[in-house]
Amino acid sequence: MLGGIEAGGTKFVLAVGASPYEIAARHVIPTRDPATTLADAADWFERQGRLSALGIASFGPVVLDRASPRWGQITTTPKPGWSGCSLAGFFERRLQVPVGFETDVNAAALAEFGARESGENNSLAYVTVGTGIGGGLVIGGVPVHGVAHPEMGHMIPRRHPGDRVFDGVCPHHGDCLEGLASGPAITARWGMSLSELPSNHAAHEIVAFYLAQLCHTLFAMTAVPIIVLGGGVMQTDGLLGRVRQHASLLDRGYLPGSHCQRIETPKLGEDSGITGALILARNA
Repeated sequence: MLGGIEAGGTKFVLAVGASPYEIAARHVIPTRDPATTLADAADWFERQGRLSALGIASFGPVVLDRASPRWGQITTTPKPGWSGCSLAGFFERRLQVPVGFETDVNAAALAEFGARESGENNSLAYVTVGTGIGGGLVIGGVPVHGVAHPEMGHMIPRRHPGDRVFDGVCPHHGDCLEGLASGPAITARWGMSLSELPSNHAAHEIVAFYLAQLCHTLFAMTAVPIIVLGGGVMQTDGLLGRVRQHASLLDRGYLPGSHCQRIETPKLGEDSGITGALILARNA
């Protein structure tokens, strides 16, 4: 039996199953302080029976280098008390099983990649647009890492002509993509979520314009055939269509693969992250 954790800043989603796409049981606990949250998660897994392995898909930033003594740790997160928390180490010691560890978005990208026909694509990008904006990239079935993991939400986009004044909410970069188009940025600018604003409000076009720049950049730089857009903001009616339209306008028919490059919603719905965690367990 495999175990999986989708570790988020608000909640931990826990699951077990014989395979990543067959979840037998799941449980959700609120994210509190590390000691309480991790102990509750471990208690639940122990009640499910003996695990073969555990996969953790975590909010970040995290250390993914297996050669590093800090592998499996959360680093400089703004989540109080969680900086330096060794997620992987805790569960290795407590459950005595192999542990796979990845970012939540890389794990979701793995799951969405696996949910598609093997001949449909050889690479995929997954982007979540919610409290923050983050992205994972899978090439040939393998998540892409460099000196750290990708931080797609912190690219600096071209400003929309109707959005020149707002400084952005990112504490590091101000008007990076996350600072302009995340859920908190939308609320800070217009006083409510995107889905609560009227469909003819300028916010819809502005947010789509920024997200389309990320999609165009990913298509141009990585040549992925599919970009999956998930997260709470993307549940806004009409937003996906607007992003597709703006991405097409940005490309102007230039990219040689543009006729088969697609922007999609998650095939797994809200289960992309936890399914990815179970994939990490299987691989471990």
